[in-house]
Formats: sequence, structure tokens, C-alpha cells
Amino acid sequence: MRPRLSTTRVLAIAATAALVASCQSNTPAKGPDRSALSTMERVALGANACWFKSGDAAFAAYRLAPELNSFSGRPRILVVHKGSPESRPLLVVQAEGNPSKLDAFGPMMQGATGPRIVKDVTRWASGGKACG
Repeated sequence: MRPRLSTTRVLAIAATAALVASCQSNTPAKGPDRSALSTMERVALGANACWFKSGDAAFAAYRLAPELNSFSGRPRILVVHKGSPESRPLLVVQAEGNPSKLDAFGPMMQGATGPRIVKDVTRWASGGKACG
């Protein structure tokens, strides 16, 4: 049986945590740049290498159309049909803000590739380079 914490004890713990947090440095944690552009550059490189250049059968009928120079502040990559790149994208992955917030949508997210896309994009966005 665990002992119960009194209200005074809980408040003391919360105050200590707040004090420790206020003393911490504002130096950002080591790791990849979390801006939208940097995040989408990593995702585009991963998608190109792992989905398209590798000859992955799930992406064989498609091609990558990166749109990283976005004036809207939402760099993105598109997956389009190989034979008709002007057609509506089957997948859009975009990021916005710093730290970036990722969004992925389109018909490919509804199919069997959806969970894999989420897993791959999340890995690449956080700095991983491996293919799934």
C-alpha cells in the first residue's frame, strides 16, 4: 500500500518543480532543427531515398513533387501519379511553425500505406534516416 500524499506535500513538490524549471537554461536541446523547412527537408530526403529511389513497390506508380520553397510558410511534399504529375496529389505532407507541426493527408493515408507513411514521416522528421 502506498502512503497518501498530503495537500501540503503535493504543493511542496509542485513548488520545488517550478523552482527547478525556472533555474534551467533556455539553451535548446541538442538535436535536429525543428523549423518547418528543416523538418520538411529531412522528410523529403527520406521519402526520396526510401520510397522512390529504392524501388519500393508501394510507391512505384508515383513520383515525389517537393514544394519546399513555400511562401505560405508551409513547406510540403506531394506524391503524384508518375504519368500525370499535374493531377491531384495522392499524398500531401506539410509542416508549419517552429517547432514544426506536421500534417499528412490525401487518399494514400486512407489505404494500407497510411500507417507506414505516418511511421516513416515521423522518423525522418525527428532526424532518423533509416528506411522502414
